[in-house]
Amino acid sequence: MTHEIQAPPRQIGFWTCLALVIGNTIGTGIFLLPAALAPFGWNALYGWAITVGGALCLAYVFAELARTIPNAGGPYDYIASAFGPMAGFFVMWAYWISQWVTNAAIGIGLVSYLEPFAPEFFARPAAGPLTAIALVIAMTAVALRGVRASGSVQIVTTVLKIIPLLAVILLAAVVFGGGGGTSAAGTMNIAPMPVGGAAIAGSAALALWAMQGFEAGTVPAGRVIDPGRTIARATLIGTLFVGIIYVLVTFAVFLLLPSEVAAKSTAPLADLMSRVWGSEAGKVIAAFAAISALGALNGWVFLQAEVPLVLAERGVFPRFFARVNEKGAPVYAQILGCGLSVALIATNLSSGMIEIYSFIILLATAATLVLYLAGALTMLALLKRGQAKGATVTAAALVGATYALWTFYGAGGQATAWGAGLLATGIPVYFLMKRARVPE
Repeated sequence: MTHEIQAPPRQIGFWTCLALVIGNTIGTGIFLLPAALAPFGWNALYGWAITVGGALCLAYVFAELARTIPNAGGPYDYIASAFGPMAGFFVMWAYWISQWVTNAAIGIGLVSYLEPFAPEFFARPAAGPLTAIALVIAMTAVALRGVRASGSVQIVTTVLKIIPLLAVILLAAVVFGGGGGTSAAGTMNIAPMPVGGAAIAGSAALALWAMQGFEAGTVPAGRVIDPGRTIARATLIGTLFVGIIYVLVTFAVFLLLPSEVAAKSTAPLADLMSRVWGSEAGKVIAAFAAISALGALNGWVFLQAEVPLVLAERGVFPRFFARVNEKGAPVYAQILGCGLSVALIATNLSSGMIEIYSFIILLATAATLVLYLAGALTMLALLKRGQAKGATVTAAALVGATYALWTFYGAGGQATAWGAGLLATGIPVYFLMKRARVPE
């Protein structure tokens, strides 16, 4: 049985909010991305520095938005307060698409780390995509059990997923602390690509995929206890922590795994540990990576229903998406998001896993950049009106907006076109809802 609620119960505290930020950011990206970044050489590390800096500026902007509008239901209310409900709808429409697209990508990435445990099974052409579909459905079932169930899974998996990343960092420290930095496992492993603006921009755009999720604490703002303080703390602490971990892990892979091996690897962290400590160590890393992806999938599946819920409550989406079950979970919003993720994976059953993953990364990055740019512009608008003030937040908003625009450039014209296309798909929905304003 479902019913409608005017305000979701506030059940998310600091630790669950922090777990959402860290857990949704650390997913499959850092476990797979070193392979994509390996050919960029030192450009990738410069790209990481820019990406982490840009992400921190944007995280600060979203934290300040949460403080400035503490009673908001999430990013929709932030944007609508500055630019009106139409702008809020289209930005969140694109972001909602990025969520269920991301769930498809995470499911696929998770499968790549399960392959070492059942190579014969996953050798079948459709085995990987079908397993990804099953995982998306399973996490949707968890989300339908409510905030407490999803929150518990998120906290446990967030703690577990940090372990292999710390192990890789520790391994690099041990090797180089023992004088291994000048050996064959040392600096010569970094690809010799010349450092240049275009290469840095390209690597930064790829790195952004792994950093996406720092805004996760703001999405369920209507469910967060003391949102102005809780969201701000969780967003800033979580983003800084993830940024430091990511840079150290990427540096370790670059120095310890030959660039030509890393570039062809589907599981670079597992391959690195296997080379140093044997195949069993690689399998342990693969298992933790799978747990990491599962935690990220849990978090993103939980959040994918929050956007339709808020849009329905604000009257710009069909009202039945505001219906929740006895656990407070938006049933129809979850079913819709799950169905779309499954359909996206299913339509690519005949494609290779890497091809599917690369396409989905492009989609998700383009859609999320729309929100990041809108968030920075919203803060600048509030500053201009006097609804917010401060030199630090002004600088962060300016840098964040510049960074978002620059990342569109780095992602290329295709990503920008996808961003515009995703926004355009919401046009008929918005105007049909504006014309009808009929609950169901």
